[in-house]
Amino acid sequence: MSEDTNATDDRLRLLIERIERLEEEKKGIADDIRDVYMEAKAVGYDPKIMRQIVRLRKMKPDDRSEQDMLLDTYKNALGMA
Repeated sequence: MSEDTNATDDRLRLLIERIERLEEEKKGIADDIRDVYMEAKAVGYDPKIMRQIVRLRKMKPDDRSEQDMLLDTYKNALGMA
């Protein structure tokens, strides 16, 4: 094997190991988030609604307004308003 091949192999191995560490961290964070939702449920909050609020808070205000308007339009069309 040439020196370039070894360097390339080492670089690939390091990148793969970084991805594996990040995946492990991601799993740990996902577990922590699940624990917070379980804690919230234990004190009487609805995790499903909390997830919706988190999703809405991530949205830009204009996008959220547009979504609300479309939701109202669809509900009106179905006689749900």
